[in-house]
Amino acid sequence: MSEIPSEIPPKIPAANIHPIRLINNDDRRRSRLTVFFRNLLTLPHWVFLFLWGIPVLVVWIIAWFAGLILGRVPNALHNFLASYQRYSTRVSAFYLGLASPFPPFGSGGTYPVDLEIDPAAKQRRWGIFFRGLLGFPAMLLNYPLTYLLLMVWFFGWFASLTLGRMPAPLENLGIFAMRWAAQTSAYIMLLTNRYPNGAES
Repeated sequence: MSEIPSEIPPKIPAANIHPIRLINNDDRRRSRLTVFFRNLLTLPHWVFLFLWGIPVLVVWIIAWFAGLILGRVPNALHNFLASYQRYSTRVSAFYLGLASPFPPFGSGGTYPVDLEIDPAAKQRRWGIFFRGLLGFPAMLLNYPLTYLLLMVWFFGWFASLTLGRMPAPLENLGIFAMRWAAQTSAYIMLLTNRYPNGAES
């Protein structure tokens, strides 16, 4: 009979897990052909994101008012905004060379670099009212991280084209910057009241 372990490994308390989590299951292998034409392949997704972004702006405004009244974003509005955020993350990962397969249009299914977003929860009304002001420092940090992502895209493109894979250091840098950007965007879009931290959990 097997012995019962005397100690159970501690789990991360649910309260400490960030509601916005960027999951990376990419194997770093790349098709040189799709890497070479990555900009062209991503073009239909940019068009779709732009068109989807128009109703997203309207829904975000409605969600802001609803949040002030109810103290939370209604589930339907939250899910709509979350779907856009997930899809945007997948497209960015593909364009930047941080994921290999062509992403599906929409947020259904799975993708090697994906975004997990917790369901809608209660938020402080004053935090919703001042969300743009509160999120300003996080958005400021997005600027240098954007340049970091451009470096990852530039050097990663040449490395993937040459080696047929994305170097791990470049991918890790890109994933960190994308995680911060996703958490910041989700915070501004009222998908969570937790401030960005760029951490995995």
